[in-house]
Amino acid sequence: MLDWVKTNLTAELFIKIGTVIGAVLLMFILYKVIRSLMKKTVCKKVKPQIAMLIEKGLKYTFVVLITLYILDLFGIKLSALLGAAGIAGIAVGFAAQTSVSNIISGFFMLSEQTFKIGDFITIDGVSGTVDSIDLLSVKLHTPDNQIVRIPNESVIQSKLVNASYNPNRRFCLSVGLPYDCDLEAVEQLLIKIAAETEYVLAEPAPVVLYDSFADSSVNVQVAAWCKKEDFLAMKGKLFKNVHRELAAANIIIPFPQLDVHFDPETPLAKKESSGLLGKASSI
Repeated sequence: MLDWVKTNLTAELFIKIGTVIGAVLLMFILYKVIRSLMKKTVCKKVKPQIAMLIEKGLKYTFVVLITLYILDLFGIKLSALLGAAGIAGIAVGFAAQTSVSNIISGFFMLSEQTFKIGDFITIDGVSGTVDSIDLLSVKLHTPDNQIVRIPNESVIQSKLVNASYNPNRRFCLSVGLPYDCDLEAVEQLLIKIAAETEYVLAEPAPVVLYDSFADSSVNVQVAAWCKKEDFLAMKGKLFKNVHRELAAANIIIPFPQLDVHFDPETPLAKKESSGLLGKASSI
């Protein structure tokens, strides 16, 4: 044990360790300074997702440089490592196909600029706010605060809906109207309710769209526009206002009802007419 200590724990080793610590600290300070300067200059002029990729690229570059410096300081030949990597590269290459595909898909996404950090999007049935756009995946947090990671390749291949792409959004509230109401009068009332609802924009103006003749109602949609950040607030207020004002105007929103008529010749109808069902129910 003492022989090993005398052989290996030499002054030269401690000098190398001290040099490594000093170099790492110096590189770390340099990284922080460059990162701060880039945030104040370059990152302010580009989109958030581009700025995030620049920061990560800078970080990975410094990690590689520090690693190469430490290996060289301790006399580890990079040629040997590269040779070993070449032998293993064939096997790793097959496994890395998906990662390469995701990286390429990530560049396509950035070039298309279909969405950005902070947008509310829906991808293949998953909805959430974009937290990050990385080289391999997109990360969303859902309305119930779960994190969802979607590979870039899946984003490219799937249908994507961006609710935040345009500054304004439209909400369509479905309403069932009774068949015996004055549709023209109710239409004007619904437009008035929507126009007076908080967050609803005057332009484009609210409209009533006729949808269908249902079994128990005439179905219409009250379409109103708002700023994208006010969507949920406007939706809730429009629901409440329509319900309250229709009730105040004695317009009852119909619901499905079913009338059952018995054929007089059926056994059940004969029992009812003879009073047998009534007697049975009173027992």
